[in-house]
Formats: sequence, C-alpha cells, structure tokens
Amino acid sequence: MSSEDSKPEWTPEGADPAFFTTTVRKGRSEHSGEEARAVAGRSKAKLPDPDWLTEGVLAGERMRLARAITLVESKAPAHLEIARKVLTACLPHSGKARRIGISGVPGAGKSTFIEAFGLRVCERGQKIAVLAVDPSSSRSGGSVLGDKTRMELLSRHPNSFIRPSPSAGTLGGVAARTKEAMILVEAAGYDTVLVETVGVGQSEIAVRSLVDFFLLLQIAGAGDELQGIKKGVIEIADAIAVNKADGDNIPRARSARGEYGRILGFLEPYTQGWEPKALTCSAMTGKGLERIETLIDNFLNLTKTSGIHEKERRRQNVEWFRTLLKESILNHFFSSTGTKASVEALEKRVAEGSIPVSAAVDEILA
Repeated sequence: MSSEDSKPEWTPEGADPAFFTTTVRKGRSEHSGEEARAVAGRSKAKLPDPDWLTEGVLAGERMRLARAITLVESKAPAHLEIARKVLTACLPHSGKARRIGISGVPGAGKSTFIEAFGLRVCERGQKIAVLAVDPSSSRSGGSVLGDKTRMELLSRHPNSFIRPSPSAGTLGGVAARTKEAMILVEAAGYDTVLVETVGVGQSEIAVRSLVDFFLLLQIAGAGDELQGIKKGVIEIADAIAVNKADGDNIPRARSARGEYGRILGFLEPYTQGWEPKALTCSAMTGKGLERIETLIDNFLNLTKTSGIHEKERRRQNVEWFRTLLKESILNHFFSSTGTKASVEALEKRVAEGSIPVSAAVDEILA
C-alpha cells in the first residue's frame, strides 16, 4: 500500500503522513494464543493502590493528587471504592486551609484575578489550589477545561495546583465532587483553596456551601448594575470587588463600588457579625489585591474568634451529606431495570397528553 493510501482523511494536502499519525488497519495480529492474551492483559491499566495514592497526596505529589481527584470524580464503582479509602485516610489532615469562593458575571476577569491573587500567595512561599469548574454542554456533555491556559503563569508555579473540572449539569456550577477534591488538596498541604464557579445567577449559590468566604467579582459599565440585586447572588457575598479599575475605567469602577455598597447596606449579611464590603481592584495592575486579601484574613479572624467559622463548616458538611444522599438515592432508583421501563412508558403517555404530569409522578412512586 502506498504512503498516499495510508494518509488519514484529515491530513493536509501535500503533507507527509509520517508527521501526523501512524494508521492502524484491521488484520491478523502478530500475536496469537497465550501471547496475545498476555499482551492484552498488560495493556489494561491497573487500578492504583489506595495506600500508594494516600502516601502521595499527603506528601504533596501533584501527579498522585491529580489521579486521586480523577478517581473521586469518576462514577465507576471500582474507582469510587478506592476514592472512599483515600478520602477517609486524608480527612484528618484537611480543614486547615482558607476556602474562598469566587464568582462573577462573564467577562469580569475571574481567571485574571485568580492568577494575580494566586501568584501573590505563591511568592510568599505558601501554596494555593484552584478548583475551577467549567460549564458542560447540555447537548454533548463536553467541557473546554481551559483554565490552565488562561492562568499560564500560575499553572507553572511549583506552589500552585489548578484542577479544572466539568460542571456536568450540576446546579450552581459546582462539580458534584468539588467538596471531596477540596479535602484532598488540603491534605496535600495547600494553604488556600479557591473555588471558581460557572457564572452567576439566581440558582448558582452552591459554592456558598463549600467555602468560608465568598467573593463576587463585578465590572462597571457592563449593563444594569441592579441585575446584581438578584436573590441568591449579592445577598450571599461577603465582599464585592469591582474589577478592571484601571485607566479610564477608574471613575466608573468607583461609581459602581458606591452603588454596590449602598445595595449591601439594604441586605441582611449572610455571615453573622460581618458587614459585607464593596471594593475596587485591578487584576492587571495588582492594585487593590492586598486590600482584598487583608479583608479576607480579617473576616476569618473574626469568624474563628466568634465560633461562627466552626459552626458554619459543620453545617456545610451536613448539607453536603444531604446533597450526595439525594444524588445516590436518585441513581439507585433509576438503575433498576423495572423502573426504567415504567418511566419510559409514563414518559410516552405524558408526551401524548394522556396523563397529567403530577399523576404520572404519583404512579411511578406508588
């Protein structure tokens, strides 16, 4: 067969196929019998040992940490069994980090802000982990997972760990296993954990149940600032930072900060004993980042002294338990072959309009 015949369809015209790929064609294997079975056995990836993974996580090895998070996010029963053992061993070593949630409207500069903030932490000799959640397509289920590309400098720093994860349709833009990933990075010795969520909206408040401090990033001149009053967004924020306060945009950023400050004054603070603040910053120039970090530290000192910090973390653990319990019950319910058949039959009747939706739900639960 000529080299032209062996080129894949996507090879550019006139290009040497050797630079692009080696094609594999159907045919008889070079191996047969016992030898073929041995080759096939070697090609199958072995499941990692839980003790080996735990040892690597506690030693701060990023490769084994990443692999442990992959198992935690997997839905394969064999992977989940290993993940449970690793999480159980790592849990006593977690809980000491600053947990910060960051959200904001598209274009607010979340990735730029996180990179600038993270580099400040790393340059002090501390370690920071970024759990970035990317939106999943409602059609294909795929995600771009491009956060490492947007945070190029931070991703290369030895004191940082960036883990992009797909939201996979999870309400609130938080990956289903973000809490467990947080336990692992804390056990690996990361002092600060940032959770970046998918945009903002009335339903996107799940991050609040994961973090100690919630920062909402906004920008000036992007439309009606009153959109930020939506329930579930501003009312859960511990601080609002108007980003991109540089150059000609400084007056508009200051005006927006004043507007958000007045809005916060009318809302009941999410955290007892704390008065949410509105600030300006520029992730590009670094101006205002020190004030934001000082504000976060003041918040944590206040809540730890008052006991609210421990109380809130206990409440978050219970809430996350209930969330995963509901998820497990639903998965178990729909995994039954009989249930699947009943649901499909009722879906057909609902689509035809021969049965009310509420009656169909009652019938499947009866």
